[in-house]
Amino acid sequence: MQQPTGRRSNRERTEATRAELIAAARRLFTEKSYAETGTPEIVSAAGVTRGALYHHFSDKQALFRAVVEQEAAAVADEIENATPANLSARRALLQGAEAFMAAMREPGRTRLLLLDGPAVLGRAEMDDIDARHSARTLRTGIAIAMREGEMKKLPLDAITTLLSAAFDRAALAVEAGACPDDHLRALAALIDGLMAD
Repeated sequence: MQQPTGRRSNRERTEATRAELIAAARRLFTEKSYAETGTPEIVSAAGVTRGALYHHFSDKQALFRAVVEQEAAAVADEIENATPANLSARRALLQGAEAFMAAMREPGRTRLLLLDGPAVLGRAEMDDIDARHSARTLRTGIAIAMREGEMKKLPLDAITTLLSAAFDRAALAVEAGACPDDHLRALAALIDGLMAD
């Protein structure tokens, strides 16, 4: 019987290096901003070579994109975990709003997703990333609410975009020091105003 050598496979090393780069970049991007972070700092913080960085990412922007994608996926996961399938559509939308606001309070997340993300990647690319994550969960919740007759029949894409913008603006306000409960109450009122009579 062969004993395990304790050595990682190439794939494991590759995944570990990529994860180290993303973690180091996230930390620096949230502490200093994208513009103020250089690639030498990132590779030093990750404990890898500059060649390793460029093996995994074509440039700093590509690494930033990976950080943003990971953060957006984490927000969507938190929303999905907070909204089990047995909830009414209205309750799922309200709990999803609460989960979104809680997820966005993770230090640095608002800067990454709502400030630096659009500035670095552009609005269209950020919209694409959002459509794969948080906006997808919101769109699904709205579609279910409309299908089940709990929400007024409105243009699905338009109402998703508008509610998503309201959530983002609320997260920015809370990040700037506004009361989270006030914004959650306002979001709940907005959602309730869309519910069918």
